[in-house]
Amino acid sequence: MPFTLHRLPFFIARRYLFAGKSHNVINIISMISVFGIAVGTLALVVVLSVYNGFDRLVVSLYHTFDADLRITPVEGKVFSPHTAAFREVQALAGIASYAEVLEENVLLEYRGKQDIVTLKGVDSVFEAATQLHAAMVHGTFALYHGEIEQAVVGRNIANKLRIGIHLLDPLDIYLPRRNSRISLTNPMASLKNDYLYPAGIFAVEQSFDSKYVFVPLAFVRRLADYTDEASAIELQLQDGTDALRMAKQIRQLLGGAFEVKDRYQQNEAVYAMMRSEKAMIYAILMFIIVIISCNVLGSLTMLIIEKKDDVRTLQSMGAGSRLISRIFLLEGWMISLTGVAAGVAGGLLVCFLQQQFGFVSLPGNFLVDAYPVVVMWTDVLWVSLSVAAIGFAAALLPVRYIK
Repeated sequence: MPFTLHRLPFFIARRYLFAGKSHNVINIISMISVFGIAVGTLALVVVLSVYNGFDRLVVSLYHTFDADLRITPVEGKVFSPHTAAFREVQALAGIASYAEVLEENVLLEYRGKQDIVTLKGVDSVFEAATQLHAAMVHGTFALYHGEIEQAVVGRNIANKLRIGIHLLDPLDIYLPRRNSRISLTNPMASLKNDYLYPAGIFAVEQSFDSKYVFVPLAFVRRLADYTDEASAIELQLQDGTDALRMAKQIRQLLGGAFEVKDRYQQNEAVYAMMRSEKAMIYAILMFIIVIISCNVLGSLTMLIIEKKDDVRTLQSMGAGSRLISRIFLLEGWMISLTGVAAGVAGGLLVCFLQQQFGFVSLPGNFLVDAYPVVVMWTDVLWVSLSVAAIGFAAALLPVRYIK
């Protein structure tokens, strides 16, 4: 038959693995190895997919808050955006919105409770272009009610100070006078004070919700004794515009006195931490797979010892050591590949069920009710190849000593 020489190792290895020998200890150990590799592979697929889900969720939350590009001065806190260079930036094709921003750290007081927050003064362009409208949990993102200035507060700040948007009490805001010394005898005389009424409460991410209060740009300039200064320019780009190329073009217009950062660069440490965490999770789970694969090594070693008579029979029929080694190598690799196939299939099934039904819920008050899952086929491919390679290495060790 055509498979006699070339495919003989495969058929013998398959018979050793799948023959009905439930009473055989070696067969039981082999099935345990298959099960262990399948569980490990399933865990890798599921855990990495859940991590991808949280990664995608965090990125979407940051995108709600961050602009496509943000321009800030290299030195100093504020700058004048009303120059010829900035007018050229504003006129660039591909920019959907151009918003001036001024941030100041202030003392916020509400009904006797106090907190240090960051006022983010924004203009009407920012108010119209921001995605924070979708992140409002109470009220609306409205910085003006007619001509009355209003504030939009992060949820954690609102919870800490017990801020309500339908109450008559204002938010009292205190900021040290920029051009005067602090008086030790009367410290309050060194502070400027103004007030706003809360119009809404937003929820994006804990660090943002605990830090920011959005107010009109004119309010912050008036409170901080500025005229036309800004601390940043935030740009939203039109769909299809290359952010990296646009950032390079803006740097050429503004020179080295300004930094231009895209979404990734604005939170580079966060994204780098998420990538390193995923790599660590992958490494830890792969180490567990290595330990599980020791079962393959053990079961294959015992199988070689048990099949000494079969080996002698094959040798008497003219089979060389290379052919015999291939039989047992394929046997060990079949154990790993069977586990990989079962684990990947099981992992994808679990991910699909979680995506559809969310049967594993998140405890506490979170933005989503169930663990988010995003299957990336590159992860599935790397998991399959890595586990298969570990299984091959585990099978190769005992086979090398067959004589």
